[in-house]
Amino acid sequence: MKAKAILFASGSLLVVPACNNNMTQEQESPMNVIYILADDLGYGDLSCYGQQKFLTPNIDRMAAEGMLFTQHYAGCTVSAPSRASLMTGLHTGHTQIRGNREICPEGQEPMDEGTFTIGKLMQEAGYTTGIFGKWGLGYPGSVSVPCTMGFDEFYGYNCQRQAHSYYPSHLWHNDQKILFPENDNRGRVAYSQDIIHKQALQFIKNNKDKPFFAMLTYTLPHAEMNLPHDSIYQQFENSFEETPYDGIQGYTPVDKPKATFAAMVTRLDMYVGEVITELKMLGLDKNTIVFFASDNGPHREGGATPDFFQSYGSLKGTKRDLYEGGIRVPFIAWSPQKIAAGSKSDHVGAFWDMMPTLSELTGTDLAVETDGVSLLPTLFSRGEQKEHDYLYWEFHEMGGRQALLSGNWKLIRQPIVGETILELYDLSHDLHEDNNLAAQRLEKVKELEALMDNARTESPLFNFGRKTKN
Repeated sequence: MKAKAILFASGSLLVVPACNNNMTQEQESPMNVIYILADDLGYGDLSCYGQQKFLTPNIDRMAAEGMLFTQHYAGCTVSAPSRASLMTGLHTGHTQIRGNREICPEGQEPMDEGTFTIGKLMQEAGYTTGIFGKWGLGYPGSVSVPCTMGFDEFYGYNCQRQAHSYYPSHLWHNDQKILFPENDNRGRVAYSQDIIHKQALQFIKNNKDKPFFAMLTYTLPHAEMNLPHDSIYQQFENSFEETPYDGIQGYTPVDKPKATFAAMVTRLDMYVGEVITELKMLGLDKNTIVFFASDNGPHREGGATPDFFQSYGSLKGTKRDLYEGGIRVPFIAWSPQKIAAGSKSDHVGAFWDMMPTLSELTGTDLAVETDGVSLLPTLFSRGEQKEHDYLYWEFHEMGGRQALLSGNWKLIRQPIVGETILELYDLSHDLHEDNNLAAQRLEKVKELEALMDNARTESPLFNFGRKTKN
């Protein structure tokens, strides 16, 4: 079918013209799609984004052969709501999951039964779908597990809290619990990321003769700071002056946290290189698009030292902040012969753009409302790129925080010492968000506050329950 799709873009309805009868090459030969999502990887943690303490040659090569985005944003500043935004095409003013809400003994707040996800979109387009890594959007046996949310195969952690351990007692393969008794009593035998990565590569091999959509949601470099002390770790073992981490936050103690962090990102880089190599070996590289991103800014947990590595790059803030360092993330797209090599884009985009992007890529009608716009005109250098009127975030921890970006202007609303404070920044002159202009630009504050108030719907699970004070 080539009916028109109705999308919800930045608070307004957008009618996307139906495809014409001239079938594009992508429609004749459906493009495979791989979306690689790092966990707590900062904007400055890759050498192609300015990291100076270590190199990420495989991801750098991916950027050199594809497109690097400078102004791409995560769905939120922590994991579950960020991933919900990616899954549903909705920002956190509209998603069901707007915070990390835990379910005991394993899992998080589930999405509603029947929620339409990018997995379901790709299934409708005729793709075999898989997700390998961290889920964090439900609990075992709930209505919101990968197999009910559009994924034919899942291997990894259901629970993001249990994903704090890299040597877990178990992982999940679809609805089957895979036990690792060798990891009992803090054993260091079965390393989850290597196991998950192997399963992801096998999924690619198994589906090489038909269209596939794979989400590789590795937990690197999230805390805990832990990985095998193999050759990857050994290359950094004596590279930095170290202060041991004693495990006071509840994570595993680590003697050399800086070396461990560098090795964790290097291992992630190795995985990306192996995915690209596998695609080339299977002859799939010319008909596959690979995306790489992170779910939020860098963390300070388990001994991590983002200040030493300048993990936020030239930005201010880390995970749990709505400053740029907490939400602006690396984003790279790679597809030889489709995306111009060595290209760079300043287009302002966000996680909720992936739903309409994949809809247009696959020629599949999108019958649900989203907050996104398709990135395909930028990616494939064809047609006019729709721009967002604004981007919006809300964060339901630490008293509740909101942010809105419109053009170069950014408004942040957050509680400080019992009051809700407004911060206004002109990112074109103040990328580091040091000079709060709220008192000088009252009309701009009023304008952006009106957008912010209208950007969200009320949630029975996630509400702020406060009044704003100027």
